[in-house]
Amino acid sequence: MVSRGTVLVTGASGFIGGAVARGLLAEGFCVRALLRGSSSRGNVPPDCEIVEGDVTDRESVRRAMTGVSALFHLAANYRLWAPDPEPVMRVNVSGTEIVMREALRAGVQRVVHTSSVATLDPDSAPCTEFNRLIPERAIGAYKLSKVLSERLVEGMIRDEGLPAVIVCPSAPLGSGDVRPTPTGRIVCEAMRGGMPAYVDTGLNIVHVEDVAAGHIAAMKVGGIGERYILGGENLTLRDLLVEISRITGRSPPWAKLPRWPLMPLAYANEIVARFAGSEPFLNRESLRLSGKRMFFDDSKARRTLGYKTRPPADAVADAVRWF
Repeated sequence: MVSRGTVLVTGASGFIGGAVARGLLAEGFCVRALLRGSSSRGNVPPDCEIVEGDVTDRESVRRAMTGVSALFHLAANYRLWAPDPEPVMRVNVSGTEIVMREALRAGVQRVVHTSSVATLDPDSAPCTEFNRLIPERAIGAYKLSKVLSERLVEGMIRDEGLPAVIVCPSAPLGSGDVRPTPTGRIVCEAMRGGMPAYVDTGLNIVHVEDVAAGHIAAMKVGGIGERYILGGENLTLRDLLVEISRITGRSPPWAKLPRWPLMPLAYANEIVARFAGSEPFLNRESLRLSGKRMFFDDSKARRTLGYKTRPPADAVADAVRWF
């Protein structure tokens, strides 16, 4: 059982991290947030203690870890298109190692490491925690970085006694998606009528507040060394777009497009994005990822953690209202 001391949350300015911080405060925990000076404070609850720093800076991580009883490590560089993989690897892999080693040094009682369903291989759908993705099959820097960081944490659990639980969220929606996430961008594009067509793919939609509750349950009753999918409901992309259309009153998508003819357009988008310094909505990595339906089975978390979720329509509606 984790004592009611200070809980450190990295990535508290992010979509899931902010929801975790709010959930912890609601349960009476003292929450400390490690934030970069440039990070938006919009998602950070006002009752959080803020320590400025960066997960790649050992001294600031050590300072933030002082007197901490539990750690939620959510800070990550989350982008499906990364022309330069180095920043993604630096934050997601090197940063994770720094945070975990400082947690060991500080004697933190329990660690919840936020991995991702990106570390799973959905060859069999819906897939479970047993369907591990090997690094050689990872598409893009983000997926590779999450696989490597998860293996790093597992190695420290096994070899160094790191008291960590690993959670793998699917595709959250709801309020507070500031950046927004790739799933949030789908909602934004559909809301403005930018997705009249779709490709044949699928994803697992979950409310961000349910994902946050799953994190807290993992801290309380999760088994050290265990991995838990924190998912919701499996939907085809068309199902998601139809639901957004129902809420917004826009026309639903009318055409299913083949995937590979879109590759030249995706490549052109990437060229424009490089010059503009932006992130293309349509890119080759996201098209490759869409080749499999990202369907998941979260029954382990429901059975072991008491994990519960609301209908995906609630998550979509909250996201539409917020955007």
